[in-house]
Amino acid sequence: MYYFIGIKGTGMSALACILHDLGYEVKGSDIEREFFTQKGLDERGIKYTVYDEKNIKKDMIIVCGNAIKDDNPELIRAKELGLKIHTYPQMVGKLSKMFMTVTIAGCHGKTTTSSMLHHILNELAGSNCLIGDGTGSASKNNKYFVLEACEYKRHFLEYTPYYAVITNIELDHVDYFKDIDDVIDAYREYANNAEKMVIACGDDPYTHSLEVNKPIFYYGLDEDNDIIAKDVQYTENGISFDVFVEDNYYGHFDLPFYGKHMLLNSLAAISVCYYERLEAKEVGKILKTFEGAKRRFNETVVIDNILIDDYAHHPTELKSVIKAAKQKYPNKPIIAIWGPHTYSRTQAFKDEYIEILKTVNKAYIMDIYGAREKPEDFDIKSEDIIKEIPNAEHISIDEMDSLLTHHDSVILFMSPNDLTNFEQNYIEKYNKLNAKEA
Repeated sequence: MYYFIGIKGTGMSALACILHDLGYEVKGSDIEREFFTQKGLDERGIKYTVYDEKNIKKDMIIVCGNAIKDDNPELIRAKELGLKIHTYPQMVGKLSKMFMTVTIAGCHGKTTTSSMLHHILNELAGSNCLIGDGTGSASKNNKYFVLEACEYKRHFLEYTPYYAVITNIELDHVDYFKDIDDVIDAYREYANNAEKMVIACGDDPYTHSLEVNKPIFYYGLDEDNDIIAKDVQYTENGISFDVFVEDNYYGHFDLPFYGKHMLLNSLAAISVCYYERLEAKEVGKILKTFEGAKRRFNETVVIDNILIDDYAHHPTELKSVIKAAKQKYPNKPIIAIWGPHTYSRTQAFKDEYIEILKTVNKAYIMDIYGAREKPEDFDIKSEDIIKEIPNAEHISIDEMDSLLTHHDSVILFMSPNDLTNFEQNYIEKYNKLNAKEA
C-alpha cells in the first residue's frame, strides 16, 4: 500500500489518483481543511484522514509531500519503522520511466501547456497526465505520459523525459535559486536528461544560452525559430495563426484563447504533436475544444461582471493575465485582486508588481501569504506596494465593501492561494446586494 503524507497537495493528490488508476492501493492524510484537490480523490474512493502517527503501519510505502516538515508525526513514525520513503519527485520519477514521457517545464505556462498537450494526445492516442492544477489520471495501456515539471529545488531532475519542453526561463523561487545563472544551470541539467529531444521557446532570452548535448528545436514568433507562428491575428474571439516548420507549412489554427502567452503555450503543444507526426487538422480540431486548466483564466459571469480566477503569482504572469483580459474585454474596466505569495518573491519583484498593477483601473491587494516563510525575516508588507499604486487599497475576505461597487467590469482574482472562499463570499454578497436593488 502507498500512503501519502500530505495527500491534498495539488501534485500529491494527482499522483495518488494516478497510482490508484494503475491498480495500486492508495490512502493518505492531510490537514482537516477542505481543498479543491479532494474531488479526484473522492471520485475514486481514495480514503484520507488527518495526520496521526497511528495511521502508519508496517506494510506501507510512504510518499511524502514537498511541504511536509521533518517534525510531522507520521513521517517520524515511518522512519522509526524503517519504512521505504519516497519524496514526491522521486515517485514521479519512477513513473516517468514507464511511459513515453513529455515533461513541460518553465517559469510560466507549464500547467496550461501540459493540460493542452494532454488534451490532444489523450484524444488521439491515449495519454496519462500529472499536472500542477491537481489533475492526474492514468491507464497502463496509454502510450504517453504528460508531466508538468517544476524547477523548484531542482525537483525536475528526478524525471526521465522522452521530450523535454521548456516554455521559458526566468528568475523565480528566489528563496532557493541564487540568481538567474543558477536557474539556467538547473534547466541545462533538465534538458540534458531528455532521451529524444528538447523543445524550447526560442523567443525567450535565456533558452539559447543552454549548453545542451541533445537535439534542441525552438518555437516562437521570431523568424530564426524552427517552428514559427505566422500571420497571427488577435481578436475578441481569440487567436488565429499559421504554423511553419523549417519553412514548410504545417497547418492553420483558429483557437478561442487570449494573449500572446496562450499563443506560445499552444505552439509548444503543437510542436510536440508535429514531431510525433500527428495531423495538423486533427490537432487543431481537438485543441479548439480545450477548456483550460484549473485556475487558469477561469471565467464566471456574476450578474453584470466577469470574474476571472487565475493562479498568476510571478510579475510576468500577472501582466499576461491582465493583457489577455484587455484583449477579450477591451471595453470593460479591469479590476485586479492580487494575493501576494511568499515574502521573498514579493520583496524581490516589488517594483515589477507595482508597475504592472498600475495598468488596471483599480487594484486590491491582500496580505502577503508567507507559505514556508516568516514575516520577521523580510522587510516587506502589502502596504509597501499599495502606497505606490494610485487607486489601490487593501482587501480581505472580511473587507470587500469597495469591491462590491464595481459594475460591468472584469474582476481578476490572481494568486496561487486557493481563493475559492473569497470568491464565493464576493459572489454571494454581490448577488444579495443587487437582488435588494432590483
